Amino acid sequence: MNNSDRYANQMESVFKYASLGIVVVNTSGEIIAANPFLCNLFGYVESEILEKKIEVLIPSRHQHAHESHREKYNDNPRNRLMGLGMDLFAKKKDGTEFPVEVSLGNYQKENEKFTIAFVSDITIRKNDAAQVIKLANELEQKVSERTEELQLTLQKLEEANHKFEISLAYQKSIIDNADVMLFVTNKKGVVQFFNTEATLVTGYSEGEVVKNFTLDIFHEKDDLERCKMELFEEYNIVVNTATDIIIEKATKNKLQGVECYYVKKDGSKIPVSISITSIYDYKNEITGFMGVVIDISERKKAEANLMNSLEKEKRLGELKSRFVSMASHEFRTPLSTILSSTYLVEKYTTIDEQPKRERHLQRIISSVSSLIGILDEFLSVGKIEEGKISAKFSEFNLPKLITVLIDDMSTNLKEGQKFEYAHQGIEKVYLDPALIKYIVLNLLSNAIKFSFEKTVISINTIVNEEVVILSIKDRGIGISTEDKRHLMEQFFRGSNASNIQGTGLGLYIVSKYAEQMNGEVHCDSEIEKGTTFSIHFKPINVP
Repeated sequence: MNNSDRYANQMESVFKYASLGIVVVNTSGEIIAANPFLCNLFGYVESEILEKKIEVLIPSRHQHAHESHREKYNDNPRNRLMGLGMDLFAKKKDGTEFPVEVSLGNYQKENEKFTIAFVSDITIRKNDAAQVIKLANELEQKVSERTEELQLTLQKLEEANHKFEISLAYQKSIIDNADVMLFVTNKKGVVQFFNTEATLVTGYSEGEVVKNFTLDIFHEKDDLERCKMELFEEYNIVVNTATDIIIEKATKNKLQGVECYYVKKDGSKIPVSISITSIYDYKNEITGFMGVVIDISERKKAEANLMNSLEKEKRLGELKSRFVSMASHEFRTPLSTILSSTYLVEKYTTIDEQPKRERHLQRIISSVSSLIGILDEFLSVGKIEEGKISAKFSEFNLPKLITVLIDDMSTNLKEGQKFEYAHQGIEKVYLDPALIKYIVLNLLSNAIKFSFEKTVISINTIVNEEVVILSIKDRGIGISTEDKRHLMEQFFRGSNASNIQGTGLGLYIVSKYAEQMNGEVHCDSEIEKGTTFSIHFKPINVP
């Protein structure tokens, strides 16, 4: 058998024994070819659907829309995978519907365009093994028995050979334009055929693979170990290579829609769906294997994006629940203060009671500010969770900003507390001043809140070409080693701070804001001796 004959046999095997349906339509939407798998899948014989509109395979409710889609596709034909992120349905001869995945390809011959559809029934991942049609091999016997018919037989043979060449070219066009990877191996697993899509996806040329490699070349070690274990547990079969696994599973019809990873020539990996079917000869003995491999990278990305979205929605839901729980507690004190102070202000009506009114008005203002602060923290957390926070870098004078913030916070100091600020190095920095302001105000507020009276709160900034450091040190209640592990988590409150008002969100927001500016938060603390928070920013050059 010469190379042309072997290649022809491979083409015919690919078309006839593919473990998915293949149908070819012209620009009018008429079916001009359908492989046996597709006919069997839909319950037709080939003659029943040839020259029929492709919509005969589609549920009635979708036929009109499909005609429009088909016309648009004819205007701009391209290879593509259909069904990603949507449900597609097909209709059998008996009217029953079933879900499918469809890949489209196209080719042109003698100025006429054709569309190739590859149809997979995704409700059942097991497909019956393809049966090889016994080829007629009685020509020579008839020639020897009927010499007088020799000339007629030779003429028929030439006609058949011409049709065969046309069929071969037709099948080659289908295979070369398929939007799925196709391969054929011999019964030892050595690759005999490798289509164009397979070379494009894997990075291997046909010459590199065909007759040189088994399918071991595409499989990673972890997948092989898992398959080996499955075979041993289910059938008590011990295998060593990917080829052995494929042969065992394909023989048992266990390789239909199996998902795993293929290793490309450059070492990168892609997720794929594999279906492999045994090829039989006329004696019903296995002569090789036919494989259909689909790159499911886009599907996996869509699934991952969906899972990320669901996880984000879950976190936001939990955040809302915790907000309701926390707000019912944290809002009670300032609201009670506002209510009682408002009531008392109403009672103080004389001029000599003005100081009392002012004291209660200040309590109202302070309580309202506390409520606004709580709400601002929750709004900030919501924006962080939704990915809406991003640093807006600009150049500003860091010591000047810190000095203004210290002045603003001085009115909140406890009796005897005071601030001490020192700066070293360059004064100009390139960061987000709004985010820096929040970080400083939060850390100063915490230092005041958790420090004892008559103590010093130290603020230090260092700026050089290698780093920007902001540190705030208090002499307060401190943080335990165990609590330090959870400081940057949402709603976390230290075990020794449960009686001090707070939401447990401030340090979480500080850490996220620091990350936006390429910063890292560090905490050094000792119980009853105080805490130092320092943030190290890697400088960003001014554009």
